[in-house]
Amino acid sequence: MFAISILVLLSITAQLKADHGFDVRHHLSTVTTYDAAKDLVKASANSIPDGCTPIHLNLVARHGARSPTIKRMRELDKLASHLEELIKDAEEQKLSLEKVPLWLRGWKSPWREKLKGGELITKGEEEMYNLGIRIRERFPELFEEEYHPDVYPIKATQVPRASASAVAFGIGFLSEKGTLGPARHRAFAVTSESRASDIILRFHDCCGKYKAFRKSQEPAVDKLKESVLDEITSALTSRYGLNFTRKNVAMLWFLCKQEASVLDITDQACDLFSPSEVALLEWTDDLEMFILKGYGNSINYRMGVPLLADVVQSMEQAIKAKEEKHAPGSYEKARLRFAHAETVVPFTCLLGLFLDDSEFQKIQREESLEPPPKPPQSRNWRGSNVAPFAGNNMLVLHSCPANSASKYFVQVLHNEHPIPMAGCNGSDFCPFEEFKEKIVAPHLKHDYNSVCTVQPEEPQHKPATNPFF
Repeated sequence: MFAISILVLLSITAQLKADHGFDVRHHLSTVTTYDAAKDLVKASANSIPDGCTPIHLNLVARHGARSPTIKRMRELDKLASHLEELIKDAEEQKLSLEKVPLWLRGWKSPWREKLKGGELITKGEEEMYNLGIRIRERFPELFEEEYHPDVYPIKATQVPRASASAVAFGIGFLSEKGTLGPARHRAFAVTSESRASDIILRFHDCCGKYKAFRKSQEPAVDKLKESVLDEITSALTSRYGLNFTRKNVAMLWFLCKQEASVLDITDQACDLFSPSEVALLEWTDDLEMFILKGYGNSINYRMGVPLLADVVQSMEQAIKAKEEKHAPGSYEKARLRFAHAETVVPFTCLLGLFLDDSEFQKIQREESLEPPPKPPQSRNWRGSNVAPFAGNNMLVLHSCPANSASKYFVQVLHNEHPIPMAGCNGSDFCPFEEFKEKIVAPHLKHDYNSVCTVQPEEPQHKPATNPFF
């Protein structure tokens, strides 16, 4: 069995090296920065027909890059203590420390003196600020009017990193549009619902059935990761001569992701792992996201139906304003939302993205999907693409008066790139009525309350079995 594992690792390493080099910053799952995620997507040709004009935009964005939470910071402090003990034990046993990287001896967490965590960092501010500028420049027809909160509503969750992301976006989006200071800033409004009742952007916090489901599945997900962690723990113990535990390795992988994305350091914790080991660790993160946030269970995305309904309603209002020739400045041109991976991932699933036609038909029939295949097999479901920091979906409603079949079309952009929709025959430019009928309607037949309300007599979810290894 060990020999087979080594052969698999060597196969993955060879594949990664053949793929134009290896950059760990492209393999950090949902801790990937937005710039690194954009590097993963090849630019595609514009598929919008001549004569079509954007008339409304919906944005659903994750917050930008952030610092670790205070809980994770304390775990890194414990890791520092454990590493110190490992070094001390090796010295007491008079083992050679030649294989141990110098940085690891006496390592202390760079966040050890912080008392708060989870906040938007400078890199995250820049991600959101630049996104605001790019969207305004890409759709000048939508953003030519004077700012008003009813024309360009900006909404965020009450979590500070999300609202701060909305502010950073707004500063970029409205740069040089005001009179405040040398940079000509202007004030703008960011509105939020209470965290306890925000079923549009924090539906995962309000959905009783989902919280029960997630709690029941988390131990099973941890169990699914164990074989990969054990395999890599054995490899690292042999490679560096330290008696690492599974928990040590999990935390070293977490440290790698934080160093690479937040601090832009790739030659310390990340350097402990080979490319093939990084690929496997990334896959375990993607598998967890699939099971607990994505296509692994329909409740993960069905609870997002209020957000989907809100998006469609805004487009219908825009069409009504266009048909009735409402005066400019009297109707909404863009609805801009800032939330979390727990928002963006389910919304991505509601749109049926990253699926082929057969998989899309399965979720329409409410059948379960196969999990993302283990490396070295390729997969579409990758956290670094689906929901990196500042990851986003934009739905741009176009008016196409010259089209005889449909006057209005929806284009879906994922991280600013057109993305095919399996529910619209693989096109990223879908007639609005077809979009509503084939993609939206099957979800909206589910009511949020019926999806999320826990009935007293309902049995708890049973832990998942282990079909993935």
